[in-house]
Amino acid sequence: MNYDRIMIRYGEMSLKGRNRKHFVHKLKKNIQFMLRDFEKIHIESGWDRMYVVLNGEPVEPIIEQLKNVFGIQSFSPVVKTEKKIEAIRAAALQIAKEVHSPGNTFKISARRTDKTFEYDSNELNHAVGAHILIHLDDIKVDVKQPDLNLIVEIRQDAAYISGQIIHGAGGFPVASSGKAMLMLSGGIDSPVAGYLTMKRGVGIEAVHFHSPPFTSERAKQKVLDLARKLAQYSGSVKVHVVPFTEIQEIIHKEIPSGFSMTATRRMMLRITEEIRKRQGGLAIVTGESLGQVASQTMESMLAINAVTNTPIIRPLITMDKLEIIQIAEEIDTIEISNRPYEDCCTIFTPPAPKTKPKLEKVEQFEEKVDWNPLLEKAVNETETIMISARAQSSSVDLDSLL
Repeated sequence: MNYDRIMIRYGEMSLKGRNRKHFVHKLKKNIQFMLRDFEKIHIESGWDRMYVVLNGEPVEPIIEQLKNVFGIQSFSPVVKTEKKIEAIRAAALQIAKEVHSPGNTFKISARRTDKTFEYDSNELNHAVGAHILIHLDDIKVDVKQPDLNLIVEIRQDAAYISGQIIHGAGGFPVASSGKAMLMLSGGIDSPVAGYLTMKRGVGIEAVHFHSPPFTSERAKQKVLDLARKLAQYSGSVKVHVVPFTEIQEIIHKEIPSGFSMTATRRMMLRITEEIRKRQGGLAIVTGESLGQVASQTMESMLAINAVTNTPIIRPLITMDKLEIIQIAEEIDTIEISNRPYEDCCTIFTPPAPKTKPKLEKVEQFEEKVDWNPLLEKAVNETETIMISARAQSSSVDLDSLL
C-alpha cells in the first residue's frame, strides 16, 4: 500500500494539560533527529496527533526508527483522503485488498472527532464494511478477533485510514524532564536503569570509572557498546570515562578492607557529582536494586549517599534480578553485559565487605587522606566520548564541553 504518512498517538503525554505543548515540541524534535537520514519527510504536530509526511520515503525503515522513540504510545501508517464517503471506501478497500487472503476476517474501527461529518461512527462502520464485503470475495466480519482491523479516523482536516496499530515505546520524550548522569558500569543493571530513566523523559550522560591496567580496553569498549545500545533511544549518549586507578589503589591501601567498598562508592559519587555540575545535570542515576549486594543495603546506601545532596534516581530499586534481566534482553544489552571483562567495581573486592557500614566509621577512615586533589585530578583528566546509535565514536576533552 502506498501510505503517504504515519499517524502518531501521544498516550501518556495527553495527560499533561497546559504543559502538553512543551512535550509535543520535544517529541517532534526527537523524531526529527531520529529520522534525520530521511531528507524528504515533513513532520506536522497537533494537539493530540502528530504526522510524519513521507513524501515518497520508504515506510518500513521509518517505522523501525519510530519504535524506539519515547513519548509515542502507538502509531499507524495511514492514507489521507477527503472527507467523502466514496474516497474513504476506496482507500479502505485498497488496504484490505493488499493484505487479504481467502477466509480472512475484518472489522472497521471508526472514530469521528469532527462531529459535523455526515456519518456517525456506527454508520461509518456499516458504510465502509458493506463496501468491502461487496467487493472482496471470501471475507467475513469478526468484531472480536479480526485478522484485519481497519481504522478510520474522521478529523477536522481530513479522513485517515489505516490497517494496523504499532505499539510505540511509551513514556515521555527524552530530555523533556531534564538531564541526569548515569553511573554506567559494564554490568546488567545500570544500562537497564538508563533505559528506564530515559523512558520517563530524562536525558542521560554516562559516567564510567576505568582503572587501567586492572581494567582493560575491552572493558572500556564494553561500556561504549552499552552506551550505543542506549543511544538507539535518544540518538546519542555522551560517556565520561574517569581515570580511577590512583584513587582505587589509595583506598585499597588506606581504608580497612571491610569499608573499602563503601569508600569506593562514595568517591565515585563525589566525582559523578562534580561532572554533573559541569554538565548541567539535575540528578544521578544508578542501577542499584535493594539488597542484591553488600553496597546496596539500606545502611550502605545511607553511608554512600551522605556525600551528596543531589537526587539519586534508582529505577531498579524494587526489582528482582529476573525482572532486570528480562528488560536487558528486551533492549538487547544482556549479551554485551555478559562479556567477561572486569570493570573497576569487581577489582580489589574485599572478602567480607560491611553490609551495615556506619557513616561515622567511614568518615573517620577517610580523614587520613586528603581526597580533594585526587578527585579534582580525576575529573580534570576525564575523557568524554560522544556515542551515536550509528556512527563511530569520537573523543573530546571534558574542558572543551564546559
